[in-house]
Amino acid sequence: MELERGESFGFLGFDFRRLRSIGRQVWRAHYTPKLKKRTALLRKLKDVFRRFQSQLVDRVVQLINPVLRGWVNYFAVGHSSECFSFIKDWVEKKIRRHMGRSRNRRGFGWKRWSRRWFYEDLKLFDGYRIRRLSTPKVLPA
Repeated sequence: MELERGESFGFLGFDFRRLRSIGRQVWRAHYTPKLKKRTALLRKLKDVFRRFQSQLVDRVVQLINPVLRGWVNYFAVGHSSECFSFIKDWVEKKIRRHMGRSRNRRGFGWKRWSRRWFYEDLKLFDGYRIRRLSTPKVLPA
């Protein structure tokens, strides 16, 4: 495998590649969650939404929050923010669709429910933050 030629490799659910930084023109490691792992998460969440269609939205949020928390905590390193943004938007749309269907309404309810309401009142998971380590993982002996 030749990282110099732009190839990548997968390890522990991440895709690793070598990229040149924009500002200083220095080569650095770039790692993101594998598309396969993101697809598996979305499939798992979709199954919860499908199985609990007739349930109240509070129950659905209660079921998906631990799944999201675990997945995000595992992948909260590296360059995962673009992936996290996609997942956050996808989950919010699914919740909006769930609530609209329970009220026999069409659409996503962009004017009916604010984003703030989802995360403050409904307690939908909102911890999509990348951890940056300021100290080295291994201290010299």
